[in-house]
Amino acid sequence: MIIDRRSVLSLAIYAGEIMLKNGAETYRVEDTIVRICKAYDISNVESFVTPTGIFITVDSENDHQEPITFIKRIKSRTIDLSKVSKVNTFSRSLTDSKNSIEDGIEVLKDIESFPTYPKYIRVFCAGLASAFFGVLLGAGILDFLSSFTISMIVFIIVNYLDQHQANFFIQNALGSAIASALALLFVYFGFGINLDKIIISSIMILLPGVAITNAVRDSISGDLISGTARGVEALITAISIASGVGIIMNLWIHTFGGRF
Repeated sequence: MIIDRRSVLSLAIYAGEIMLKNGAETYRVEDTIVRICKAYDISNVESFVTPTGIFITVDSENDHQEPITFIKRIKSRTIDLSKVSKVNTFSRSLTDSKNSIEDGIEVLKDIESFPTYPKYIRVFCAGLASAFFGVLLGAGILDFLSSFTISMIVFIIVNYLDQHQANFFIQNALGSAIASALALLFVYFGFGINLDKIIISSIMILLPGVAITNAVRDSISGDLISGTARGVEALITAISIASGVGIIMNLWIHTFGGRF
C-alpha cells in the first residue's frame, strides 16, 4: 500500500494540535508526531514544537521526492488532559492497528469533539476545590462558604471572558480583583471572618499550576525554549493575579484606612 506523505503529516499535525491545545508538554507532542509518522513507515521525520506552534519536516527518501514541511500555528490553549491521554493512546495503537489515514482523522475528530463536563459541574468543582484550600490554611466554616461562593462567581466571569477571547492577563487580573472585592464585602457584612484566607483560597483557581509543571518538565527533557516560554507565561499570570489583588487592597486601604 502506497502511503501519501502529505496525508500522514496532516494526521500527525492534527494529533499534535489537539494535544498542544489541551495542555500537553511539548516533548510529548513531538514524540506523538514522530510515532504516528513511523507507524506509516515514514522514518525521516523531524518535529519541533513550541507552546504556540508545530513544525514538521519529512526529508526525501530518494531523489524523486521533495522534502515536505508543515507548520501549524496554535492561538488558543486550555486544559483538558483527558484529550491528551486519548490522543497519546491513539498514537501508540497505530503501530498494531494500521488504520487508514481517513479512519485516523475520524478518530481524532471524535476526540476533539469529545464533550467536557457540564458547566454547572465545573463551576461547582471550582468552588469546592478553592474552598478546601481555605481549610488547609485554617479557614472556618464561614470562610469556607465565602470562598466557595466567590470562587464560583470568579470562575463564571473568567470563563465568560475566555469565551470572548479576552487577553489572559486581563482575565486573571480582573478575576483576582473581583475575588478581593467580594471577599471584602463578605467580611464587611459578616459572611466571612478571615479576609486573607478567603482571598487566597478564592484565587486558587487562577493559579498557573499546569503551566509551571509543564515548564519544569519541558526544561528537564531538554526543551529549553518551551520550558522558558511556559515559565514566563506562568510568571506573567502570577503578576496579573497579584496586580488585581493589589489594586483592590490599595483602594480599600486608601479609602477606608484598611478598617471595616
